[in-house]
Parts: sequence; structure tokens; C-alpha cells
Amino acid sequence: MKIKNFEFKAKVGDHEKYENLLLKLNPIDYGTDHQIDTYFNTPKGRLKLREIEGKESKLIDYNRENVQGSKKSDIFLYKHEKDEALKQILSNQMGIKVIVDKKRKIYGIDNVKFHFDTVENLGTFIEVEAIDETEAFTLEELKEQCDFYYDYFSIQKEQVEKLSYSDLLLQNLGVIKQ
Repeated sequence: MKIKNFEFKAKVGDHEKYENLLLKLNPIDYGTDHQIDTYFNTPKGRLKLREIEGKESKLIDYNRENVQGSKKSDIFLYKHEKDEALKQILSNQMGIKVIVDKKRKIYGIDNVKFHFDTVENLGTFIEVEAIDETEAFTLEELKEQCDFYYDYFSIQKEQVEKLSYSDLLLQNLGVIKQ
């Protein structure tokens, strides 16, 4: 499945303030997932196997620039039953780049998802994604949706992360430079 989205990720001290603001908008509560994202070495873009405890797994191929603020992602998503063989094949052929272990509380309003993430070795974040799976929105509309919540949550520029969780972990390990 091909998906396009705009998103931003912001480092927060804790989730309570932002979650309380969101709850005023009566979002759908999708619950909390424990997600393990295994990133593989690739010549371009990012490839991760997302294993969600008690749910399906997803193989996600995506390209996104490391830029400040809302950013566009082009995503190909394959949902499947959890199968250790797939992870082993990808690991054998491509090598594991990094593993991201996170607890993610998920809410939604229409096509916008809100993730309250606690990432092992990184801390707490809020991530907002304006998602289009059906070609119902233009890129400009997705960006406007994402930017609306940037303002609604009063996110400060210094809170915004331009890097993915995988890159932030690699940066902490000294594998990539700032």
C-alpha cells in the first residue's frame, strides 16, 4: 500500500500537557502499542520491520528528508502476520542498522494520528502525522493539517526533531554526526 503523509516529531518532557490538550478535541483512543522497529542497511531511504506486540507486523519502506518542522514522507507499507523468517532473511541479506524500542500511545482525529512515544534510550516525544492512504488530500492539505497541530500544541522550534528515532539513536552511539 502506498501512503503519503506530513509529520513532525517533538521532544517533550512528558506527555501529560499535550495529551490533555488533545483530549479537549475528543480524539479516538487507539490504545498503547509496544513497537520494536528493526532498521536494515539500505542504499537509499529507510527500511524497517515494525513488530507490534500482540498485533500484525509491518514492513515499511520510506523516504523522508531530515529537515526541521513538518516534513513529507513517501511510504510503501506491507502488513503481514509476524514471521521470524522474514526478519532473519532481511537481517542476513542487509544487516541490521539499529533497533528502536518504544511504547506508543495512539490517538486519531480523522486522517491525523497522534503518537505519544516513550523511546528507549531517547526519552519522550509527540509525533503528529497527517496521513493520506486514498489520494483524498493534496500535499498542501496534509501540511496544513500537520502545521495546525504544531501551532495547537504550541511546539517550540527547539523541541522539533529533524531526525528519525533510528538516526537519533545512531547519533547517540556516535555512528552519525549532527
